This record gives sequence, structure tokens and C-alpha cells, in this order.
Amino acid sequence: MKYSQRYQVLNTQFRLGSDIHLKESNIDIRHFSFQSNPEKELIVNSNIDPNDETIVENNSFVYPVFMPADITKADKAILLIHGLNERNWNKYLTWAEYLCSHTGKAVILFPIAFHMNRSPASWSNPRTLQPIMTLRRQRNGEDRSLSFANVALSDRISERPYRFYSSGRQSIRDLSVLFEEIKSGNHILFHKNTQIDIFAYSIGAFLAEITMLTNPNNLFSNSKLCMFCGGGIFSSMVGVSRSIMDKTAFGILYDYYLNHFINSAETDSAKDKIFNSFNSMIAVDRNQSEREHFFKALGNRLKGIFLVNDKVMQVHGITEAVGAACAASNYSRIDFSYPYTHENPFPVGAQFDSEEVDTAFNKVFSEIALFFRDSDTSGSNK
Repeated sequence: MKYSQRYQVLNTQFRLGSDIHLKESNIDIRHFSFQSNPEKELIVNSNIDPNDETIVENNSFVYPVFMPADITKADKAILLIHGLNERNWNKYLTWAEYLCSHTGKAVILFPIAFHMNRSPASWSNPRTLQPIMTLRRQRNGEDRSLSFANVALSDRISERPYRFYSSGRQSIRDLSVLFEEIKSGNHILFHKNTQIDIFAYSIGAFLAEITMLTNPNNLFSNSKLCMFCGGGIFSSMVGVSRSIMDKTAFGILYDYYLNHFINSAETDSAKDKIFNSFNSMIAVDRNQSEREHFFKALGNRLKGIFLVNDKVMQVHGITEAVGAACAASNYSRIDFSYPYTHENPFPVGAQFDSEEVDTAFNKVFSEIALFFRDSDTSGSNK
């Protein structure tokens, strides 16, 4: 794939909520509605902002599915989970198209709670964000990591760091509902008992690991998981970035989950399997033996790719999360010939050599597609 070229084309053609046909790859992009229901028992928790429950965009939204055009219904799918603090699918369109084209499987782009189109437009509007920017600068000084891109999340995390966990809980519950709908045969696009694997990037990998550990209703028992630029233990992450969150917010987040989170869940209902799975991914010494045993037992159902110069999700965190033996056998270490970042591994623009970026993209995603092709455990698409 000529990644740089397809990136431009797809971002010109794609409109969230509007179904389209991609002639070049013979793929249909279709959209489906989803209704998320907040956990009522958690609303009594003083860490929860009741106003979050009323954000319409987070509770009612659409998600796109990339589908080979010559397939009426699929019985194989890949769920794609994105990174932290993202508001559009721009960089993932080429990822989804490649995986759909090279595996023959449907690719589901599902938004994390309060991200993508599950967040109000005001969280991305510099005009409405300016007062928050001004206030944070007054409070925290001239923090160079503060930007219009990260100020909404930075302010929300600073105010209530519990949101990082509660939004994850809602996302896991949503994924469970989605998987149940598909596997029960109640989704118009999929056959009953469809095999669903997971491709997760950045914080999406963290969410996917917790989901797999929790395995609600055994819905994820047969899923394979491939992680790109992610999968590390929380304590190893460095989330200070003009694209993610500012220094003050990350400091509050880090301190909260390392030192206060265990005692912060004020209702017994909150301390369930999701809570235990999440907590085990916070620091290396929390449920270490059980966590490492789980990931090792996944065997060939687990794959990861990390980048040498990734400053946000670093390799030592991956080893701490899954164990040294699992990291050595299931993860690939890759570097590129051009300057890249965790947030933008495949940059597009005149200042970048498009051939080098295309080569890097194809190297990574051919490896990922091979992993998912080898994961076939059910019948072929019909």
C-alpha cells in the first residue's frame, strides 16, 4: 500500500456516519448506531461527576465498520481500539483498510468512552477551550506540554483522575455488549459465533489487556490480541505530550493510581473483576504472578510490536506487564529510518520521505495482517 497517498485519499472521502464504497480496495464502510448505558451503581461514588452521565455524545453514537464489498455477512472480524485523547479516525482509516484488504475480515472501529465522536465538539474547539487554557496557565505556569489538543482531557483528569478508570469501565461494558450482539447473531453484518480478534494501539492496548483479563461472560476466550505501541504496565507510561495530556495532569493521574486508587472505590460493586484486572495493570508488583501467567498462557493468541524510539510506551513497561519470557517470545522490536513519535508513527507531509514512511507502514502492518490470517479458527467469510 502507498500509505501516504491512501491517507490523503481516505481522509478526503470518509465522513463519519455516511456509508461509502472504496473503489480502489473494493471495501464498503458502513456505520452502525450504539447506545451505551452508564453503570447506575457507580454514580453514588463521589469520584464520579454526575454531569458525565448526561453527555449525550458519549451515550449515543455511531461506529464504522470496514467490510469487503463482496461479502454479505462475515464470520470473522477485527476490533480496532485507538489511543488516548483522540477526536477523529484520520490516522486509523488506512490501518483499517489495510487489515480489511489483507485479511479479508471486517474491521470494526469502536470509540473508547468520551473519545472520538463520543465527546462534545466543544472539547476540540479552540474558541471554547481558550478560557480553560488561560486558567491552567495561571494555575500551572507556562507548561510547554499544554496545548489546545490536550487541554480538555488535562482539565478533566486534573479535576477527577478517577475518570481514567470509569471511562475504561464503560468501554469494557460497551465492548461486551457489542461482542454479545455479534456472537449471538443479532448484528446485521455478522454471522452467529463470529470470531472476533483485537488490534489495539497505545492506551487501547492497555484497555484490551484489561478486557482480556476480565473476560466478561467468556466473550473474549478465543480472541487473539495484537498490540502496537502499547501493552505496558501503567507505572511505566509517560503520558506527558501535547497530543495527550499536560505535565500537571499526568502527575495527578500517576500519583492517584499508584498511591490512592485502591482505596478510592467507595462501593462494593466497583471492586469487581474489572477493578481487579485494572488494578493488576497499574504496577508490576500488583498480582504479578497471576498477570504474567495469564499473558504467557495466551501463547500464539498474543502479539505485540513496539518501536525503539517510543517515549510514551517504553519497552521495559511491556516486560513488566507480561513478563520477560512472554515479552521476548511474543513482541517484535522495530525501528524506522525517519523521525517518528509514539503519537505519529507514520507521519504524512512534505517534510517526510513518503517512500520511507510507506515502507515502514507496510513492514508493520504486513506482520500484523499475517498474525490475524494465522488466527483463523472458524469457517471462512461467506
